[in-house]
Amino acid sequence: MIKKIAILLVVGLFAYGCATVPLSGRRQLSLVDNSEVLPLSYEQYREVKKESKIVTNSADGQKVVKVGKRIAAAVEQYLKENNYENLIEGFSWEFNLIEDDQVNAWCMPGGKVAFYTGIMPVCQDETGIAVVMGHEVAHAVASHSRERMSQGLVANGLLGGLQVAMGQDPSLTKTLFLQAVGIGSQVGMLKFSRDQELEADQLGLIFMAMAGYDPREAPRFWQRMQAKAGGGAPPEFLSTHPGPDRRIDQLNRQMPKALEYYKK
Repeated sequence: MIKKIAILLVVGLFAYGCATVPLSGRRQLSLVDNSEVLPLSYEQYREVKKESKIVTNSADGQKVVKVGKRIAAAVEQYLKENNYENLIEGFSWEFNLIEDDQVNAWCMPGGKVAFYTGIMPVCQDETGIAVVMGHEVAHAVASHSRERMSQGLVANGLLGGLQVAMGQDPSLTKTLFLQAVGIGSQVGMLKFSRDQELEADQLGLIFMAMAGYDPREAPRFWQRMQAKAGGGAPPEFLSTHPGPDRRIDQLNRQMPKALEYYKK
């Protein structure tokens, strides 16, 4: 009897707390609101900036800002025109370049983006930056961190939302948040992360095209990333992600749709 009640409770949660990802149409678990997670995200982003060497005022840093603003503007326009404005409610876009050899970039909830200088040679130019930027912006727009946070709450029996979870177990809730935004261990969340990475590729390809960047550069970027990996350990940007061959194949299959949004 208890097992049946638990099953009904979980089914009810999925029915009540579901959202739809734009463009992909995938249904996702969404038990956490932007109003709950964004303050945590902004606090964490401030901490990262304090602990890092920010080089956004450099030539490469200004390219990151330029591309980020251009893609964010195009995506916001699309979301408003298609009644998805709620997905970016409370967003405060920010784009920074951090001096670090890591071949990596990330985006926290609310549009807080960081590139590391180590990925810039792989990007090569603004269009290469747009490949990565579109992908990272897609993570934010698709609410992947909120989805992973929701999954973590359910997996740990914290079913009352973020504020309730903070009251029940603040330490565990903070850990789940850090995992959800990609900081710390991803053990147990890896499968979801890989699914979300492929979805971010799909959306990111369209987002860069919306902003006027040629989406055909995306497979070439991943070919360069593959060459960077060589036979050794993969760069951080690949470490928990699908392999380059798989994502290049997917990008090529999705290219016709992306080109529909591309206007030179």
